[in-house]
Amino acid sequence: MTKPHRIAMWSGPRNLSTAMMRSFGARGDCACVDEPFYAHYLIRTGLPHPVRDKVIASQPADWREVLPGLTTEPCGQPIQYQKHMVQHMLPDMDLGWTAAMTNVFLIREPERVAASFAAKRGLPDPDELGFDRQWEMFQEMAARGPVPLVIDSADIRRAPAPALKALCDGIGIVFRESMLSWQPGPHSEDGVWGEVWYDAVNRSTGFAGAEGALPELGGDLARLADKLRPAYEKIAAHRLAIR
Repeated sequence: MTKPHRIAMWSGPRNLSTAMMRSFGARGDCACVDEPFYAHYLIRTGLPHPVRDKVIASQPADWREVLPGLTTEPCGQPIQYQKHMVQHMLPDMDLGWTAAMTNVFLIREPERVAASFAAKRGLPDPDELGFDRQWEMFQEMAARGPVPLVIDSADIRRAPAPALKALCDGIGIVFRESMLSWQPGPHSEDGVWGEVWYDAVNRSTGFAGAEGALPELGGDLARLADKLRPAYEKIAAHRLAIR
């Protein structure tokens, strides 16, 4: 088999990332990888995330041990979709390996992310949401070239078929209608943390409709979203235009 086309999708949490993994997994020609650096991130940061011990037991502890599966080892399909969280890529982790990927940044407005995350785990630290790290990584990859693609989750939910077609065109693969729906329930590629975080996507069979007005936040959550918005707006200026 020829080398797979490897797509690295970079987002923060609560950002349509699992639904996008479902979408690519529904193509029939794509192997999916779910947050392969999560264990390393938890060990390094000491964060008390849900099912922390299970996550650490399920993956290599050293990020360097993860790389062969993302860069050189066969994946059994012509396409490999890698779902990554930007906050997992700590500042001292070399991003040189991403030069061999087709890199895409999946973004979402900070008000929605903050509200969704807080509903699950309470008020987060800004670094846990990854907005500043996402912008840092985008700049580094863009300076190295080629400039990564950027797609906004709001555009995907508003117009799934046009958005996914534009994304596939940018990636250099053929869009398939099968990407618009998937089987409900857990999937084999899901990380062990799916039991905590994937309840909504496991009930779904496709993308939800367009999102409404931004949630009205107050107090610490509002201040958090205000702090994160500049990074969002910088990267959003590069997003694909979806009609």
